[in-house]
Amino acid sequence: MAEPLTAHLRLRLSQADAHYGGNLVAGAKLMELFGDVATELCIRHDGDEGLFAGYSSVEFVAPAYAGDFVEVRGTISRVGNTSRQMDFEVVRYAVARPDISDSAADPIGEPEPLARATGTCVVPQERQRRR
Repeated sequence: MAEPLTAHLRLRLSQADAHYGGNLVAGAKLMELFGDVATELCIRHDGDEGLFAGYSSVEFVAPAYAGDFVEVRGTISRVGNTSRQMDFEVVRYAVARPDISDSAADPIGEPEPLARATGTCVVPQERQRRR
């Protein structure tokens, strides 16, 4: 059996991503990142961006903050004729340390899960170039 197709995106959540008091980042930002990873997965699998059809589950398990360093992970878990079911996770792997300086950060031991989701993208057959 072939290894599942996966994609990873690493970035730092910025001050511009803070939406609430205490530098809290909205869950919608994390869902936007899931969409970015889904686009990469569709391009790598089919040669086309596809369209995100919807989420079947979304779970926010810990707050995300401006300054957090996160990794967004995605895997195609099921392939239909035009649908691609995907599993997503975003984890925090380092945190800002403004108490030390404005550019200080520390990695955390084990990456901390922030959110998980399952969603489906659709790539019309006439746009699939890598089957």
